[in-house]
Amino acid sequence: MSANPSEMSSPQIPAESLSLDDAIANLKQTEDPDLRYYAAWWLGRFRVNQPEVVDLLVIALADESSRSPDGGYPLRRNAARALGKLSETRVVPNLLASLECDDYYVRGAVVEALGELGDKIAIPKLLSFLDGGVEAATMMPGKPHLREPYDLILEALGSLGAAEAAGQIRPFLEHSVEKVQYAAARAMYQLTGEPRYGEVLVSALAGPDLQLRRAALMDIGVVGYMPGAEAIAETLAENSLKLIALKGLLETHLQQSSGRALTDEAIHAMDLMDDLL
Repeated sequence: MSANPSEMSSPQIPAESLSLDDAIANLKQTEDPDLRYYAAWWLGRFRVNQPEVVDLLVIALADESSRSPDGGYPLRRNAARALGKLSETRVVPNLLASLECDDYYVRGAVVEALGELGDKIAIPKLLSFLDGGVEAATMMPGKPHLREPYDLILEALGSLGAAEAAGQIRPFLEHSVEKVQYAAARAMYQLTGEPRYGEVLVSALAGPDLQLRRAALMDIGVVGYMPGAEAIAETLAENSLKLIALKGLLETHLQQSSGRALTDEAIHAMDLMDDLL
């Protein structure tokens, strides 16, 4: 679940309109912030893991010149997202330092990147955001979001396999914001494998909020909760998203059962995918 879905969309420029050399050149220049923003997105979108690219994105991650009218750092956000896709753990210290940024959406993008990179060195810092528990996880005065991107923090801790965090994550199942509840359930299922947490995500598929249903679809696929396959197929959401969720569900299941024959659950998931095509 994203801290700000609009921030996750790609710029409205055809990807084929840019070459690698163009993207690198655009990220290096400082005159046009829109070109730099798009270049950072493009390099992450195509997972260009080259030393020069990584170094340029690290520089962009600390950029002070590209500001939005509300005082945010859009280039930093895209740089963080790109770095999360490049499997280059040497940037983890830079990402951890960026968690001090006063832009909520930069912190959210950085947290997602840390979860994607999978380096457990990030766990203590991420855990520190949960200090004070649910009671401290309140709305930021004057803003349409919480003080921290708690949903993303919980998801990252689950992705990082932070078993030591379970005690601090569990209370967030009772948070007043549903997307935080579901993020806690996702993390708890990843950390414990207990079906009750997977069922929390399944219950979200029947909720009235389309955005939450979409997010729950993806969450069930990410964690590989196979009993949720039927519910995914029946969710009131786009078939394209249901197919992506079932594909993720199947891939996670097959990774977990590597070397064994296809299970009945896997075959059923494939049948559901065929029915949606």
